[in-house]
Amino acid sequence: MKSAVGKVVSNKMQKSVVVAVERLTQHPLYPKFLKKTSKFMAHDENNDCNIGDQVRITPSRPLSKRKTWVVSEIIRREHIFEAPSPGSQTTAAAAAASSSSTEASKQPEAAQETAK
Repeated sequence: MKSAVGKVVSNKMQKSVVVAVERLTQHPLYPKFLKKTSKFMAHDENNDCNIGDQVRITPSRPLSKRKTWVVSEIIRREHIFEAPSPGSQTTAAAAAASSSSTEASKQPEAAQETAK
């Protein structure tokens, strides 16, 4: 067997990931190409893979009942965005609040200058 390239769809297990591999097949009767997806469980020794990463998997000896593939390389990493905690202000919100307060303090000064 040869290696396959797919996307990590689950990494909730220790040292294991589920990789979805897509391929195009042509319908036997109608001239249309269809996307088929196969899911493979693969061994990730260092727990390096995250959901959305594009990885290359290669076949190996059976490591468990369903796990016969090993992650050989991470081709492209997916950016992970963490949600801010609900109690803290974000830096953008804090910057906007401080800039609006400085603009409000400048407006009375401008009004006084025009009145003179």
